[in-house]
Amino acid sequence: MRYVLDASVALRWYLQEEAGTSAEAIHRHILEEPARFAVPELFGYEVLSVLFRVHPRPWKTFQEGILPFLQSGVLRYPLTEGIAQRAARFVSMGLTGYDSMYAALAEELRACWLTFDARAHARIAAEKLSFDLNGGLPPEWPSAQAG
Repeated sequence: MRYVLDASVALRWYLQEEAGTSAEAIHRHILEEPARFAVPELFGYEVLSVLFRVHPRPWKTFQEGILPFLQSGVLRYPLTEGIAQRAARFVSMGLTGYDSMYAALAEELRACWLTFDARAHARIAAEKLSFDLNGGLPPEWPSAQAG
């Protein structure tokens, strides 16, 4: 299965008060199999924007952590007309414009959107496109099966 990674996951790697075991497990898995992960093109911009608002060393963190992630083999998906059309449907279901892009990409790739945004997940739970990481890792996650 392919996973669409929400900015909320990457930010937890670098914001101490947000750190957690699910985010760390995902980070380790990305290092092993980056091609199983995808992000919409807005991902880098969104992460950089948040880092500049809340992190003491935003540029260094982005340069040393996020840029290598984006260059690791993760699929960086462009905004296409198809993604925009799908996103419009998710906006009508109550997602923000940003969140709708993650959901649209998950639908486009037949993937699972991994997020810590419980409210966004709840709004589209019936679509079976997202997983709320606040409750742990997805059942099909490799380390979840071993434990």
